[in-house]
Amino acid sequence: MRIFDPHIHMTSRTTDDYERMYDAGVRALVEPAFWLGQPRTNVGSFTDYFDALVGWERFRAAQFGIAHHCTIALNPKEANDPRCTGVLDVLPRYLAKDGVVAVGEIGFDSMTAEEEKAFVRQLELAVEFELPAMVHTPHRDKEGGTRRTLELVEASGLAPHRVVVDHLNEMTVGQVAESGCWMGFSIYPDTKMDEHRMVRILEERGLDRVLVNSAADWGRSDPLKTASTGRAMLAAGFSTDDVDRVLWRNPLEFFGQSGRLLLDDLTETTGGMPDGVSTFEGNSVLRGARADA
Repeated sequence: MRIFDPHIHMTSRTTDDYERMYDAGVRALVEPAFWLGQPRTNVGSFTDYFDALVGWERFRAAQFGIAHHCTIALNPKEANDPRCTGVLDVLPRYLAKDGVVAVGEIGFDSMTAEEEKAFVRQLELAVEFELPAMVHTPHRDKEGGTRRTLELVEASGLAPHRVVVDHLNEMTVGQVAESGCWMGFSIYPDTKMDEHRMVRILEERGLDRVLVNSAADWGRSDPLKTASTGRAMLAAGFSTDDVDRVLWRNPLEFFGQSGRLLLDDLTETTGGMPDGVSTFEGNSVLRGARADA
């Protein structure tokens, strides 16, 4: 099983997670920009974070044989904080960088006017930089929020096939399927979707325009939920080719529209372990000497 996790927040995960993911078949991922869990107090907090996404975290993933990509944006939750909105003027600097494969996460959190303003501006940036967009659906009033999301996407002029609307469930998938946008599903231990519900949606709607992700972050989540979904698909009678399509070829197709995938840089030389030599700005992922280094 080869896996491309199209939405996972590795900044908040450990090297143990990278090792487990590699062993499970993960060879590529996309890390969307998101909030810290506590409020940021200035734009500089974003720039340091963005620099880490395109630098240190890409290096850290590569040490475990995984190609790291990211998306860059002001996320919906922080769009409500006037201390953060100045980052909208900084985004173009990062949206031009290699390995940045979409504008995201953008969209709604609580359906405020401030969130909508930031959403519209970042859809404009996606058009300007010819990048796909990764859209976050709100935690409350998901049906109404998804409806408004699709209205704004249509008004932006961004082609539906260049947009993934994420965190969908049984109530919202129909709207997005009809819109022509890609459908994103986050598989969680307790909330959002689980792998068995995901399999039922695949049985009902097919495999087209579907992205399955773990969305693992600093909260209770599981970076191996993509692999669990693959196993659940096989148990339900899907073929190994079906699993490969959902977990590898679909993410490749969607993010390949950016023209910035880094899979050519992916090597198997580390065998999923740090090579013991490489550093980034003088730092490695190791702590102390290794007997086999």
